[in-house]
Amino acid sequence: MPETRTPDKSAIRHAATVIVLRDRETHPKILMGQRGARAAFMPNKFVFPGGAVDAGDAKVPLAGALPALCATRLAEDARAATPHALAVAAIRELWEETGLVLGASGAWPDDVPDDWQGFAARGYLPSAAGLQFVFRALTPPGRPRRFDARFFLVDAEDIANDPDDFSAASDELSHLQWVSLRDARAFDMPFITEVVLSEIQARATDKAPPASIPFFKNNDEESLFLRLRGVPMSG
Repeated sequence: MPETRTPDKSAIRHAATVIVLRDRETHPKILMGQRGARAAFMPNKFVFPGGAVDAGDAKVPLAGALPALCATRLAEDARAATPHALAVAAIRELWEETGLVLGASGAWPDDVPDDWQGFAARGYLPSAAGLQFVFRALTPPGRPRRFDARFFLVDAEDIANDPDDFSAASDELSHLQWVSLRDARAFDMPFITEVVLSEIQARATDKAPPASIPFFKNNDEESLFLRLRGVPMSG
């Protein structure tokens, strides 16, 4: 019989997280939800929608590509993850966890993957044109799950459906709500979410993609706070 391998829970998985920003020029708010008490990763914490990249994400078509500057920043020190797959994962996780559609009207060119059936049934193809890559963080060693997470910012105006309608959301996040940036720190959230919030607050009214991206890199030897400027990894 072939050897059965137990999944390596310590392996680092690529992940994408989406920060939806609303009313950015008046009273900025962000969309957050609470993870379940039994969740293996960050139980009970308030977080942004997001999750791991799936193998099929690289094959999902996009109606609109990522901004070129964001794609360049994503490619730096990226190893196996492609900007396309990361963008698709961000859109998919936003859809699954909130029911919000980041997409453009259109028909799928091929068979629709199972994860995208509900999305496609509404007449949309995913679009990454409104995503901005704004932050990257690597989960420190010793955690039950480790992720190399890319954080994307998107304006609520780019959401194709009603931003207050969470009826199609899965049960992975509860208490989905729009939280004022000013009041967000009163919620019980992970440390890295607080760090990302500071970055969002600093650029809440700036709609241009950032020139460089903060990278909180925790490896087995040390923790580094770097800036990504779009230099591809050699080798």
